[in-house]
Amino acid sequence: MAVTRHLAAVAAGLGLLGTALPAAAAPVPDGPGRGFLPAYVGAPATPRPLPGRPVPANPHQGPVGTSSMHADSYASDTYPFAGPLGRRPEVRSEAKGGGLLPGLCSTVTFARRTGLIVAQCTQGQNFTLRLIDPRTLKDLAALPLPPRPSTVRAVVTGDLDKVLTDTSGGAYYYLDPQDRAVLADSAFHVRRFAHEKGPGGAWRFKVTDDWDLSKRLPSDCATWTNPSPKGECDPITAVGPDWGGLIWWITRNGRIGTIDPRTGTVRDTRLRGEAIQNSFAAAEDGVSVVSDHALYRMRAAADGTPSVVWRRAYDRGSARKPGQIDQGSGTTPTFFGDGLVAITDNADDRMNVLVHRRGDGKLVCEVPVFGHGESATDNSLIGYGNSLFVENNYGYRNFFELPPGGSSVDGVSRVDVTPNGCRTVWTSKERSPSTVAKASVANGLLYLYTKEPRRDLIDAWYLTAVDAHTGRTAFKVLTGTGKWFDNNWAPITLGPDGTAYVGVVGGLVAVRDRG
Repeated sequence: MAVTRHLAAVAAGLGLLGTALPAAAAPVPDGPGRGFLPAYVGAPATPRPLPGRPVPANPHQGPVGTSSMHADSYASDTYPFAGPLGRRPEVRSEAKGGGLLPGLCSTVTFARRTGLIVAQCTQGQNFTLRLIDPRTLKDLAALPLPPRPSTVRAVVTGDLDKVLTDTSGGAYYYLDPQDRAVLADSAFHVRRFAHEKGPGGAWRFKVTDDWDLSKRLPSDCATWTNPSPKGECDPITAVGPDWGGLIWWITRNGRIGTIDPRTGTVRDTRLRGEAIQNSFAAAEDGVSVVSDHALYRMRAAADGTPSVVWRRAYDRGSARKPGQIDQGSGTTPTFFGDGLVAITDNADDRMNVLVHRRGDGKLVCEVPVFGHGESATDNSLIGYGNSLFVENNYGYRNFFELPPGGSSVDGVSRVDVTPNGCRTVWTSKERSPSTVAKASVANGLLYLYTKEPRRDLIDAWYLTAVDAHTGRTAFKVLTGTGKWFDNNWAPITLGPDGTAYVGVVGGLVAVRDRG
């Protein structure tokens, strides 16, 4: 009965009791107030490509811009193709939940051979791998994934933050060059999934490889029959390939390992006393990982064991800020420019953008961003050429705690690396509470998912395009209103056909030009 009461409390807190999502073929439902809002603000943008060298393609990952949450192995969060220009834009959405529970698509990738979307989505406590038609957003196949232990802990304790700060379960996956999704699930398995048509012509997922790490990692995790285990539970949070073909994986409690897909050999090490919440970046000369204490460059030894090339501690501040999911850097490392890697720290007064040399870890420059006492981000920096783009998430924790009409503190900045150090080129007043923002190299636009505070308490969500050169807002497209359109840390993803996709609490939204 205690578990039942907690489940009811969580559901009631989410505003879900007595509210069922439409069936799978329906759009995400709007909240109140849509008729009082402009559907479009601004004017179509004129393309101005970003300067810089193209992001190199990892030979063991799908094409740049199509194969992971952060767009590529460098975690640049940029796309070589154009996003929407705001020319008569249309908005389409598809609900991905069921019953009383929401369904948010955390990561969207694109299969080269079939042209279909492969996405990892949630449906209440369950995760699913979905195959989606990119035009209609209809599901063509869905494969259930194991639920996360943090869901059990959230229900038993009544603390929703336990599940909303858990980055494990499969969101940080990637597509390989054969369009197979390589994903680490909550059962401590790393699996490779192909998609194909079955004998009857229906699409399906097929497991082609399965590496069981449950005997290697602490897996005394909460279950419905044992909600308070005594041992350690350390789930895998992210997987990705290095340039030599090893599959790297990391865990919440600082374990880092590799799998040789040819032999199945597993090797690992541990950053003791440190936690890892974000993903990692891989380049030709190694892998970069950030813990809640330090930035690392790592390389696999001859037997595949991850080894530390260098470690650089940063200012982790004195506490977790509202706008971050732990006390530490909220960024996945970003490779950019001429052998550079960048993160942010968690300094108490003002967060700093930190730029290091990839080769030896030397600090190239640092610059504080945003206002005093109101500076935090939990999203990867965008990096291209000599420029970085950073958004302010201060004040946002999760969609449950964001009050009606509320938002985060404003601020999106461009920081350039120059021979004289870092300098802030511009700062926009747009408010992008929690999205993984993206940039189009082809048209020079930065895409945000914004929400302005409103006294009438309407929750109005917009896909917003900002000129990456000047910081001026080009246009805004209303996607929807209400809690179902909150993206709750999910990214914007640009598709090869110019569509911008946003995972929202209710499902998946697509914005594309009609003219």
